[in-house]
Amino acid sequence: MAANPRPTPPPDSDATLDFDVIVIGAGISGMYQLLRLREQGFRVRVFEAGTGVGGTWYWNRYPGARFDSESYSYGYSFSDELLAEWDWTEHFAPQPETERYLNHFADKFDLRRDIQFRSRVTAAVFDDDRRCWTVTLESGECRRARFLVTAVGPLSAPTMPRVPGIEDFQGQWFHTGLWPKEPVDFTGKRVAVIGTGATGVQVIQEVAKTAGHLTVFQRRPNWCTPLHNRKIDKAEMERIRAGYPALFQRCKETAACFVHTPDPRGTFEVTAEEREAFWEKLYASPGFGIWQGNFRDILIDREANRLLSEFVARKIRGRVNDRRVAEMLVPKDHGFGTRRVPQETFYYEVYNQPNVELVSILDTPLERITAAGVKTTAAEYAFDIIIYATGFDAITGSFDRIDIRGAGGETLKNRWKGGPETFVGVMVRGFPNMFMLVGPHTALGNIPRSIEYNVEWVTGLVAHLRTSGVTRADARQEAVDEWTDIVRHKAEGLLTNEVDSWMTGVNQNVEGKQVRILARYSGTAPEYRQRCDAIAAAGYREIEMR
Repeated sequence: MAANPRPTPPPDSDATLDFDVIVIGAGISGMYQLLRLREQGFRVRVFEAGTGVGGTWYWNRYPGARFDSESYSYGYSFSDELLAEWDWTEHFAPQPETERYLNHFADKFDLRRDIQFRSRVTAAVFDDDRRCWTVTLESGECRRARFLVTAVGPLSAPTMPRVPGIEDFQGQWFHTGLWPKEPVDFTGKRVAVIGTGATGVQVIQEVAKTAGHLTVFQRRPNWCTPLHNRKIDKAEMERIRAGYPALFQRCKETAACFVHTPDPRGTFEVTAEEREAFWEKLYASPGFGIWQGNFRDILIDREANRLLSEFVARKIRGRVNDRRVAEMLVPKDHGFGTRRVPQETFYYEVYNQPNVELVSILDTPLERITAAGVKTTAAEYAFDIIIYATGFDAITGSFDRIDIRGAGGETLKNRWKGGPETFVGVMVRGFPNMFMLVGPHTALGNIPRSIEYNVEWVTGLVAHLRTSGVTRADARQEAVDEWTDIVRHKAEGLLTNEVDSWMTGVNQNVEGKQVRILARYSGTAPEYRQRCDAIAAAGYREIEMR
C-alpha cells in the first residue's frame, strides 16, 4: 500500500459542522457506537426512526419474538457493572425483556440526550469540497458531520409479498417487523400467516394457541429444530454471572461467536451408531448446537449434509400426525443448515391442532389479497387478521432505502448493483468518511459479539483520523479488491452459497434481487478480527487519508 500523504485541512473547520459524527440507528450497534465515540470526546448525534431505542427489538414485537442465541451471550460484554446488575429470566429471552434490557442500557449510560427520535434518515450526501456528510431527515431537517456511521442492521428493511390488493383488505393486517405496540387479540379470530421463516415460525406457535382458525401460507419449508428454552432462577443466574469471563472468551474463539462451534470430527470419521447418538444429543440440546456445533463437514460435504437432513426429516415426520402435512413441512430444495435454522417450541405440533391448516403457495400461488382475505389459484379464504411474516430485504436493503451518495454523486445502490464490494465490511470505496457497522462482508453470527468488535474498531479508526488531522478517509481500491478476493475465497465450497436465501442476497419480494450475490463474509470471526487488528496496528495503510 502507498504511504498516506500529509492531510490538507478543508476550507470548513469542524466547528462549522453540526456534529463530528452522525450515526444512523439507535439499536444495539448505534447505541454502543454513540457511547464509545462520546467517551473519546466526539460530538455525536444519533438519528432514530422509532420512538425508542432497541432497533430490531423495538420494531419486532410480534407474539413469540425472542432470542435464538443464549441471552447471556447476547448482551453487552464490555461493562462489568452492567453484567453484575442485569438478571436474565430465560435462556432465550423474549422480546419484551430484551427491549427492557436495551432501555436499561440507554438509561444507565445517559444515551438519550444524544439520540433524536422520530427522525428517519432519507438521504446522506458527501460534500467533497467541505469533506463532510449532509444528512437529510424525512421532516426535511438537514445536519452536517465530518463522519457518518451506519448502524442500520442487516435485517431491518421489511418486505411485503409482491401480490396485488394488500391495501384492499378490510380486516387488520400487520408485518412482523413493524408490529404495533398495542396488543393484538387473536381469540376466536380467523387468522392468516403468510411466511414460514424464523419470524413466521415464532408467531405461528403463539397465534395457534388462541386463534379460532389459523391458516398458514407456506412458500418453502425450513429446517426447524427445538429451542429447548427454560427459565433461569436466581441461583443459576449467579452461576452464569460468575462464568461471564470464560463465556465471552469462548465467544471470541468460536467460528461465529456463539457458545457453539463445529465439532473437529468429520461425519464419516465415526460409526453410524456414534453419528446417530451425537445427532440425538444435539437435537435434545438447547439452541444452535445442532447447526453450529455439528460435525465440521456438514456444510461442505454433500453426503454428510444429506444424512443430517434425513435425520432431521425423520424428526419432523415423527412429530406431525398427518403424513401429507409432514411431507409439506420437510424441505426438498435445500439441505439442513444451508439457510439460517429457525428455532422452535412445539412448532410442528401446531399442525396437529384441528384449528390449523397448512397451504402450499408453491402448489397454489397467491393471486391477490381481497377485501375479505386471500385468493390463491385454488381457493378463496376469508380472514379477520392477516400477518405478513415475509421477512426483510436483507444486508443491503436498509442501505437501499436511504439515498446515499458518495464522491461525485454516485449512489451506493448503483455501486452495489452487482453485489457489495467493501473494505473489511466497514468502508466502501468512493464513499469517504462513511463507516458501516455489521455491514456486508463483516463477520456475522452472534450479532452483538460482532457489533462490539466492529464498533471498537471504527472508534479506533475515527480517533486515529482526528489525531492525524485527517478530514477525508477513503478505502484504497487495491484494499477493496483484496478483501473482495478473500470474501470470495472463503465462500468457495460452502453449500450455503448454493442456496437462495437472505444470506445470499436473494429475496423474491424485492425486484431485482432474484440472483445470488456475495453478500456476506463466510470465514471465521477470529480470522476477521486478526486481519482487522493487523490493519489497525500497521496504521491503516489500506485507507487513503488526506
